[in-house]
Formats: sequence, C-alpha cells, structure tokens
Amino acid sequence: MSHSRRFGAAVLLAASLILLPAPSGLGGAELEAGFEPLFDGRTLDGWDGDPELWSVKDGAIVGSSDSHSVDTNTYLIYRKPFADFILRLEVRLRNGNSGIQFRSRHMPGPGWVVHGYQADLSYAGDRSAWGNFYEEKGRRRGMMSTPDEGWQRAKDVVRVGDWNDYEILAQGNRVRLTLNGRVTFDGTDSRTASGIIAIQLHSGPAMQVECRNIRIKPL
Repeated sequence: MSHSRRFGAAVLLAASLILLPAPSGLGGAELEAGFEPLFDGRTLDGWDGDPELWSVKDGAIVGSSDSHSVDTNTYLIYRKPFADFILRLEVRLRNGNSGIQFRSRHMPGPGWVVHGYQADLSYAGDRSAWGNFYEEKGRRRGMMSTPDEGWQRAKDVVRVGDWNDYEILAQGNRVRLTLNGRVTFDGTDSRTASGIIAIQLHSGPAMQVECRNIRIKPL
C-alpha cells in the first residue's frame, strides 16, 4: 500500500473512532474522570436477578412485578463488590418503593435477598423515601437524624414519574446522597466498608422501577 493510501486509511479509522458512541451513560468528561459503565444499555451482563422480574427496554433496566407477584423484597445484583466510589445513575419509579443498595451483602439461601446500605426512593405521601439513607434488613431509617431527613431535603426536587439523577458517594466511613443536584444526606457510618450494588424490587402491590446510565468511579 502506498504512503498516501496508508495515510488516507488512518484518517478514516480515526474519524470512525471519533464517531463511536461512548459507553452507556458516559460523556467525555466522565470518561476522563475515571467513571466506568456498570450497564451496557442492551443486556444484563454482569447482573444477577430473577429473569421473570428484570429485563432491558429502551436502554434501561426495568424491574416490574406486574405479571409476577413478589412476596419478599428481591434484587438485581451487580456481581462485583466495591468499597470506595462515586456511583451515578438515572432512576424512574412508576409507583411503589425501591432503592439502590450499596456496600451490601447477598444473603445466603434461595432468591436474591440483600442486606445493607440503601439510597431509598418511594412514593408514599408524607412517608415517601426519596433521598433517605436506609439500611435494608437492619436499622432501617435509624441512621438519619430524623426518619425523614433525606425526604425533607429531596421532596422539592423529585421529578415525579420522570427520570431522577441519583449520586451515591461512599468513601471511608462517609456516605453522601445527592438527588437531582441536591445533597439529601451527608454523614458517617462505619458498619460496612465494601459490598455489592443492587436494585430493589419491593414486595406488595405491583410496581415498576427503571434505571439507566449506571456508572461508577472507584476511589
């Protein structure tokens, strides 16, 4: 191949690489900052959960109990554990109660049952939980200064029925939750230093939660 043809091929290759889309949910700034995707936007590769409850649609993970009732809280679990990190995602809750587990533990036994920290979200009037720091199968809302500390800060910024940006920072014993740009909890807890990430599908009436653009920056 002549020098001019090799040069032309190199230019075309470079142009095609520029046009390639970034991994799901990642812009150039986040890629440079060290974020990596946990969800490819097409499959549940890397995740584990009940296939009757979890699927992918329109670039989002969908958890739904519309056609399959749930008797106990169940989860879609990302198999790799993390210790210190910043986790970002978009979440949309049609109804009911859900949450994003982090530094959690997959409990032994049947099913996909999880214990540990949770960035909470639910629609329940004055008892709604968006922005709350919660411990599943543990202290529940007892880790906040009041049982609705996070919700009181979050309720003015929640986009009801729409996509919400959730950020979870876990570094050492510090936990900070940010919803749509507003810090809803910033405190310390040293019970758990590392663990899995998971998405909750709550027991009870039929509900649906969606998550997309899930990305993490290990610290």
